[in-house]
Amino acid sequence: MRNYPMPDLVVRARAEVGESPAIDPRTGRLTWVDITRGTLRENDLVTGDHAEADLGTLLGAAIPRTTAPGFAVAVSAGFGLYVDGSLSIEDPVLREPELRMNDAKCDSRGRLWAGSTQMEFEPGRGRLHRWDGAEPSLVAADGFTLPNGLGWSPEDTVMYLVDSQAHQLLQASYDLDAGSVGEFTELARVGSGLPDGLAVDADGGIWVAVLGGSVVQRFDPKGRLIGQISMPVSQPASCAFHGTTLIITTASAGLAEDEEPLAGSVFAVDVSVPGQPVAGFAG
Repeated sequence: MRNYPMPDLVVRARAEVGESPAIDPRTGRLTWVDITRGTLRENDLVTGDHAEADLGTLLGAAIPRTTAPGFAVAVSAGFGLYVDGSLSIEDPVLREPELRMNDAKCDSRGRLWAGSTQMEFEPGRGRLHRWDGAEPSLVAADGFTLPNGLGWSPEDTVMYLVDSQAHQLLQASYDLDAGSVGEFTELARVGSGLPDGLAVDADGGIWVAVLGGSVVQRFDPKGRLIGQISMPVSQPASCAFHGTTLIITTASAGLAEDEEPLAGSVFAVDVSVPGQPVAGFAG
């Protein structure tokens, strides 16, 4: 197993749960969210400039749009758009107040996939949703507890999904043309903490942030652990590629103010392999 260098600090922050990192191709800025505070953050990693927006709701993910301004967002009520400082709920699919959207990502056709969960993580209440912006969303799979990090193989034939509370990295066959997914089965079990967000590299490696485990782990397509990044904080929450650089968001939830001063910050490390491109929202 390869041990990668300790990552560098690139954005000092105190996010409660930092998630959904992405490089916005329209601006070159890092975008990411603080789920529990409902904050959308944008950081210029070169100049240090930054901006924040409070959406007033739990914010699982914010995805840059490809042909329109603003972001597609996964929020407590379902799916929406955040444009010019205004949030509109376009698909209020989660009408029960005890449910919320969690992590989300677009497939290579620009369709948004997101996991939803029950607030107390009741087993079996988690679902995987797909939304294209034009039609109401649909439930593509269910029976999870906390569906989390999502990604696809470089060939777009396999979809990856984390069920955090079950400590599972899952896989299923994927039909890109139909936007449909097969039955999920366990690819790997993560025992050192809770598997959270993930990113896929161009060689098919799956990088999983392990919340509470102080590591980001790399698995091969057969589910074998082949690499690991040791973190300076205990709660890495998600990750995304910018070229060969892996950007890692973290959490400070549950920690006292004087514990882990860098918890909730963003880190980066060169891992010598480029990431698989991630599309923006086409809707």
